[in-house]
Amino acid sequence: MKKLFSILAVTGLFVLSANTVSAKATTAMVVSNISTAVAMLQDAPAEAEKGFTQVLKEQFIQGGAGFMGIVLLCLILGLAVAIERIIYLNLSSTNTAKLKQQVEDALASGGVEAAKEVCRNTKGPVASIYYQGLDRAGESIESAEKAVIAYGGVQMGQLEKNVSWLSLFIAVAPMLGFMGTVIGMIQAFQKIAAVGNLSASLIAGDIQVALLTTVFGLITAIILQIFYNYIIAKIDGIVNDMEDSSITLIDMLVDHKK
Repeated sequence: MKKLFSILAVTGLFVLSANTVSAKATTAMVVSNISTAVAMLQDAPAEAEKGFTQVLKEQFIQGGAGFMGIVLLCLILGLAVAIERIIYLNLSSTNTAKLKQQVEDALASGGVEAAKEVCRNTKGPVASIYYQGLDRAGESIESAEKAVIAYGGVQMGQLEKNVSWLSLFIAVAPMLGFMGTVIGMIQAFQKIAAVGNLSASLIAGDIQVALLTTVFGLITAIILQIFYNYIIAKIDGIVNDMEDSSITLIDMLVDHKK
């Protein structure tokens, strides 16, 4: 009986010690997980503090100064052209309906010279076309119409000035990005050939640079394309006003001659 009690006591002590060790291990694991979670939460604000601009800047630097610098130059030059065209086109916009009414009233009250004075005091291609047509109105209606058509072509050239450069930058930027991608892939394969085995860490940097050049080239093209479409729409609107106003001017001159 004493031997039985001794065996039970030893077994109980073993089970108790095993449970104590297991509890300590579980407690240590929980504390370790909590510490890891706290560390992640402490690091999270530092990552969250990085805004889109900071991330973009870091990625641009990682892409390398070669092709990335050329792509950036395309973006800067393209934006300069786009801003210049937008300012010019906005200054060229005219309240066409108001100008038509003023010219018509001036023709009725003061004749051609009064209408020319109205056009001289008004900015924009529509007013310039009106002035050229009125200036030839003393010769004949045909001469006035030819002057309007000829000067309308000149004004269209002024409106479309430098827009071809913007389309060039839109085409060149992604091409440069793709070229950077191809060169980066070539460098990656050259490293593989030199080492003799395929290692992800060996070629990861070159592939990253290659993809970044493509991304920034496409971003540049997208930004400039938006400005290009806005400029083209603005030019089309002004040209439509010019054509409509030219027809209206000829009609007004015909009525004035009667």
